[in-house]
Amino acid sequence: MNEEITKENFILKSDKAEISTIENLISQFNKIAQIPEEKIINFQIAVSEALINAIVHGNKEDKNKSVFVSIECKENFFKISIKDQGSGFDYKKIPDPTKEENLFKEHGRGIFIMNTLVDEFDCNSSINGTEFILSVKN
Repeated sequence: MNEEITKENFILKSDKAEISTIENLISQFNKIAQIPEEKIINFQIAVSEALINAIVHGNKEDKNKSVFVSIECKENFFKISIKDQGSGFDYKKIPDPTKEENLFKEHGRGIFIMNTLVDEFDCNSSINGTEFILSVKN
Protein backbone atom coordinates (compact mmCIF):
# COMPACT_ATOMS: atom_id res chain seq x y z
CA MET A 1 0.00 0.00 0.00
CA ASN A 2 1.36 3.41 -1.03
CA GLU A 3 0.82 5.96 1.74
CA GLU A 4 2.78 8.73 0.01
CA ILE A 5 0.59 11.75 -0.73
CA THR A 6 0.82 13.31 -4.17
CA LYS A 7 0.02 17.05 -4.22
CA GLU A 8 -0.34 19.43 -7.16
CA ASN A 9 -1.61 23.01 -7.42
CA PHE A 10 -3.11 24.64 -10.49
CA ILE A 11 -4.27 28.14 -11.37
CA LEU A 12 -7.13 28.33 -13.86
CA LYS A 13 -8.63 31.25 -15.75
CA SER A 14 -12.26 32.07 -14.99
CA ASP A 15 -13.35 30.26 -18.14
CA LYS A 16 -15.69 27.26 -18.27
CA ALA A 17 -13.41 25.71 -20.91
CA GLU A 18 -10.90 25.09 -18.09
CA ILE A 19 -13.21 22.53 -16.45
CA SER A 20 -12.21 19.78 -18.88
CA THR A 21 -8.56 20.23 -17.84
CA ILE A 22 -9.40 19.29 -14.25
CA GLU A 23 -11.71 16.46 -15.34
CA ASN A 24 -8.78 14.97 -17.29
CA LEU A 25 -6.43 15.45 -14.34
CA ILE A 26 -8.84 13.57 -12.07
CA SER A 27 -8.59 10.58 -14.39
CA GLN A 28 -4.79 10.80 -14.35
CA PHE A 29 -4.50 11.18 -10.57
CA ASN A 30 -6.96 8.35 -10.02
CA LYS A 31 -4.23 5.98 -11.21
CA ILE A 32 -2.71 6.72 -7.80
CA ALA A 33 -5.92 6.92 -5.74
CA GLN A 34 -7.60 3.90 -7.38
CA ILE A 35 -11.12 5.04 -6.51
CA PRO A 36 -13.74 2.78 -8.17
CA GLU A 37 -15.14 4.01 -11.49
CA GLU A 38 -18.67 4.87 -10.35
CA LYS A 39 -17.37 6.81 -7.37
CA ILE A 40 -14.75 8.71 -9.40
CA ILE A 41 -17.40 9.68 -11.98
CA ASN A 42 -19.55 11.12 -9.17
CA PHE A 43 -16.47 12.92 -7.85
CA GLN A 44 -15.82 14.42 -11.31
CA ILE A 45 -19.43 15.66 -11.45
CA ALA A 46 -19.12 17.26 -7.99
CA VAL A 47 -15.78 18.87 -8.87
CA SER A 48 -17.20 20.19 -12.15
CA GLU A 49 -20.09 21.72 -10.21
CA ALA A 50 -17.65 23.36 -7.77
CA LEU A 51 -15.64 24.76 -10.69
CA ILE A 52 -18.79 26.15 -12.34
CA ASN A 53 -19.74 27.80 -9.04
CA ALA A 54 -16.26 29.30 -8.69
CA ILE A 55 -16.11 30.58 -12.28
CA VAL A 56 -19.72 31.74 -12.74
CA HIS A 57 -20.97 32.70 -9.29
CA GLY A 58 -17.72 33.49 -7.45
CA ASN A 59 -15.60 35.16 -10.12
CA LYS A 60 -18.57 36.26 -12.29
CA GLU A 61 -16.62 34.91 -15.32
CA ASP A 62 -14.17 37.79 -14.91
CA LYS A 63 -11.14 36.78 -17.02
CA ASN A 64 -8.91 38.84 -14.70
CA LYS A 65 -9.72 36.54 -11.78
CA SER A 66 -8.37 33.06 -11.19
CA VAL A 67 -9.58 29.79 -9.72
CA PHE A 68 -7.06 27.97 -7.54
CA VAL A 69 -7.21 24.18 -7.56
CA SER A 70 -5.30 21.90 -5.22
CA ILE A 71 -5.25 18.14 -5.74
CA GLU A 72 -4.14 15.67 -3.06
CA CYS A 73 -4.27 11.95 -3.45
CA LYS A 74 -2.85 8.70 -2.25
CA GLU A 75 -4.04 5.14 -2.56
CA ASN A 76 -7.76 5.00 -1.62
CA PHE A 77 -8.06 8.77 -1.08
CA PHE A 78 -8.65 11.77 -3.37
CA LYS A 79 -9.19 15.40 -2.31
CA ILE A 80 -9.63 18.56 -4.34
CA SER A 81 -10.01 22.11 -3.10
CA ILE A 82 -11.29 24.86 -5.37
CA LYS A 83 -10.99 28.52 -4.38
CA ASP A 84 -12.32 31.55 -6.23
CA GLN A 85 -11.64 35.27 -5.92
CA GLY A 86 -15.27 36.26 -5.40
CA SER A 87 -16.86 38.13 -2.50
CA GLY A 88 -18.18 35.03 -0.70
CA PHE A 89 -21.66 33.95 0.41
CA ASP A 90 -23.37 32.11 3.24
CA TYR A 91 -23.97 28.68 1.74
CA LYS A 92 -26.13 27.65 4.70
CA LYS A 93 -28.72 30.19 3.56
CA ILE A 94 -29.23 28.47 0.23
CA PRO A 95 -32.75 27.01 0.16
CA ASP A 96 -33.11 23.22 0.27
CA PRO A 97 -33.65 22.20 -3.40
CA THR A 98 -35.62 19.12 -2.34
CA LYS A 99 -38.41 21.16 -0.73
CA GLU A 100 -41.55 21.39 -2.84
CA GLU A 101 -41.37 25.18 -3.27
CA ASN A 102 -37.84 24.89 -4.72
CA LEU A 103 -38.25 21.90 -7.04
CA PHE A 104 -38.72 23.93 -10.20
CA LYS A 105 -36.22 26.70 -9.53
CA GLU A 106 -33.46 26.97 -12.13
CA HIS A 107 -30.64 27.46 -9.61
CA GLY A 108 -29.67 26.33 -6.13
CA ARG A 109 -28.81 22.66 -6.62
CA GLY A 110 -25.01 22.86 -6.91
CA ILE A 111 -24.17 22.65 -3.20
CA PHE A 112 -26.69 19.84 -2.74
CA ILE A 113 -25.19 17.93 -5.68
CA MET A 114 -21.63 18.35 -4.44
CA ASN A 115 -22.52 17.31 -0.90
CA THR A 116 -24.44 14.26 -2.11
CA LEU A 117 -21.80 12.91 -4.50
CA VAL A 118 -18.71 12.97 -2.26
CA ASP A 119 -17.70 11.41 1.05
CA GLU A 120 -16.64 14.71 2.61
CA PHE A 121 -17.71 18.23 1.64
CA ASP A 122 -16.74 21.53 3.17
CA CYS A 123 -17.30 25.13 2.15
CA ASN A 124 -15.35 28.07 3.58
CA SER A 125 -16.53 31.44 2.40
CA SER A 126 -15.50 34.99 3.26
CA ILE A 127 -15.24 38.38 1.59
CA ASN A 128 -11.97 37.06 0.07
CA GLY A 129 -13.64 34.23 -1.83
CA THR A 130 -15.10 30.78 -1.42
CA GLU A 131 -13.28 27.48 -1.11
CA PHE A 132 -14.95 24.14 -1.73
CA ILE A 133 -13.16 21.05 -0.39
CA LEU A 134 -14.33 17.70 -1.74
CA SER A 135 -12.95 14.25 -1.03
CA VAL A 136 -13.68 10.60 -1.69
CA LYS A 137 -12.30 7.45 -0.14
CA ASN A 138 -12.23 3.87 -1.31
